[in-house]
Amino acid sequence: MNLRAVGAIYKFEMARFFRTLTQSFISPVISTSLYFVVFGTAIGSRIQEVEGVSYGAFIVPGLIMLSIMTQATSNGSFGIYFPKFIGTIYELLSAPISFFEILLGYVGAAATKALFIGLVILFTSAFFVDLVIQNPAVMLLFLVLTCVSFSLLGFIIGIWAKNFEQLQLVPLLVVTPLVFLGGAFYSTSMLPPIWQTISMFNPVVYLISGFRWAFFGLADVPILFSLVAIGGFTAVCIAVVAWIFATGWRLRS
Repeated sequence: MNLRAVGAIYKFEMARFFRTLTQSFISPVISTSLYFVVFGTAIGSRIQEVEGVSYGAFIVPGLIMLSIMTQATSNGSFGIYFPKFIGTIYELLSAPISFFEILLGYVGAAATKALFIGLVILFTSAFFVDLVIQNPAVMLLFLVLTCVSFSLLGFIIGIWAKNFEQLQLVPLLVVTPLVFLGGAFYSTSMLPPIWQTISMFNPVVYLISGFRWAFFGLADVPILFSLVAIGGFTAVCIAVVAWIFATGWRLRS
């Protein structure tokens, strides 16, 4: 393991994060605060509780998931796309480091950024609602796995994208809608039976359900299903990245 190479990539990506602190950090926190104001106040005044939990507290796991999924995907995609865009990707590919070490540096940095933002949003939510986490270890596990898996997804998108428009296509048109339709601001048990069945085909439902269970002990699907879903998604993403580096798809062209 070439730890020096991994550390160099990781430090470079983290330095870029702190150089663009307003865009990378402050903007998601402000957006989340606005969600609390709009959803917690406007809708919360009409929906007092969901399954015995105040609506303001109920939406906290969904808001955190919305932020970390979009941020992890965006950071992971831009991190590898920019070297492709300026041509330095060839220096990286010719260096005596394996694909796993490249992946560890870029995905590790993207996941760290998303995790940092998620924890800050969790801290920010304490100013709006009274929040008690019943299973902090499980909460942290889901938080880390989600950051890593969606950073891997972003890494794949960054390799696939040919321009900046494609780079934003999946986070805006796929990830964000799936989160909104995945029970971020409601319980799927509140839906009509036919829509409950359809929601089970949304993979984000399992992630948000497991994450919410760690907070309140409430879940739309069994917690084991949620763990299998996030573990399987992570494994698939790693397999896809391994195939990309083995074949050179979109890396050498």
